[in-house]
Amino acid sequence: MKPMSRMMAPVALPTAAGPGPVMRNRTILPPMCQYSVDACDGVPRNWQLVHLGARAAGGFGLVMAEATAVAAEGRISDRDTGLWNDAQRDAWKPIVQFIQAEGALAGIQIAHAGGKASTYAWHESEADAGLVGTIPLDQGGWQTLGPSDTDALGLVPPREMSLEQIDTSIQSWVHATRRAHEAGFDVLQIHAAHGYLIHEFLSPLTNHRSDRYGGPFENRVRYAIEVIRAVRTEWPEGKPLGIRLSGEDWNGDAGWQLADTIRFAQEAHCLGVTLFDISSAGIGRYQGPFGPGYQVPLAAAVKEALRDTNAFVTAVGMVTEAAQAEQILVTGQADGVNIGRAALCQPNWPVAAAVTLGEPDRMLPQARQYWQANWQGRPKRGANTLTQD
Repeated sequence: MKPMSRMMAPVALPTAAGPGPVMRNRTILPPMCQYSVDACDGVPRNWQLVHLGARAAGGFGLVMAEATAVAAEGRISDRDTGLWNDAQRDAWKPIVQFIQAEGALAGIQIAHAGGKASTYAWHESEADAGLVGTIPLDQGGWQTLGPSDTDALGLVPPREMSLEQIDTSIQSWVHATRRAHEAGFDVLQIHAAHGYLIHEFLSPLTNHRSDRYGGPFENRVRYAIEVIRAVRTEWPEGKPLGIRLSGEDWNGDAGWQLADTIRFAQEAHCLGVTLFDISSAGIGRYQGPFGPGYQVPLAAAVKEALRDTNAFVTAVGMVTEAAQAEQILVTGQADGVNIGRAALCQPNWPVAAAVTLGEPDRMLPQARQYWQANWQGRPKRGANTLTQD
């Protein structure tokens, strides 16, 4: 029997306490905003159950819930999910249980949108109606907060956070972390990318402070470090703690750069972060590359920098084909692959990938109810040939 493909091989995710939960393969459904909480209360609904549950049944190793706000004012839009109260926690519980019952690990990305909060839901219907950008205060929007008052985000500038507001926001990360654990999630990811609050503190494009949270690298990473330390007090050492980073602002010397990402990732790992998901951009006009796997080199650089640790580094960005994903893994550019937009139109992407890689019999991560899909084109043992479809 030929060796199992790298992508379909099970792997134990690292934790601060050693090897953690086993992911049945190295495919990950990354967090993707759904903007589907029509009640605007942050409580996940049937859409989250069906969307995430379908990908768990479709064979993903890890299913990550969308960016979930740690505070009401931290929502990207008023349609976002949240974890700032117990009703939201309780609504996540059955979703987590279904994901796990289908054999996948359940993860959640907790987030604060900072100066990119209070925007209209990013749906085609809203855009066609001209509902884009910041929601006005008299139409349900709210005052946004950020490290500095800046127009670099292309939205209504946020209000610069006071030291007291910074302390309060750190506690909101702690409370959301506790609720994520109580809801039963296996993996927690801190969102520090895409121009949201933590990234706004990291990047000199949006952090113009002159106090201990601004200026040199050591000050700009302070908020992120304090969030990680605070989250670490509530998230068990035996559960993987991850972070998503923008590896580059793609704004030259003026912004956050790959060298900064590597330096910060090394510090974060020392604090107990073991999963690193490397994306890019989110602040200012995009001036970077674009195309299949365009962000993979960023993940590869972080992986190389952390090669002597137990860090698990994942790549994201137009990874759509099985052979492409397998090549990323076997060449050591990343430890796992995020399948995002491709998974939106193909919930069973890992199953199709297993077939493409020539091992559907040995590793077919598909819900048992779908066994009659019969990928091999031959009768399944014990199949009733008279059963109607």
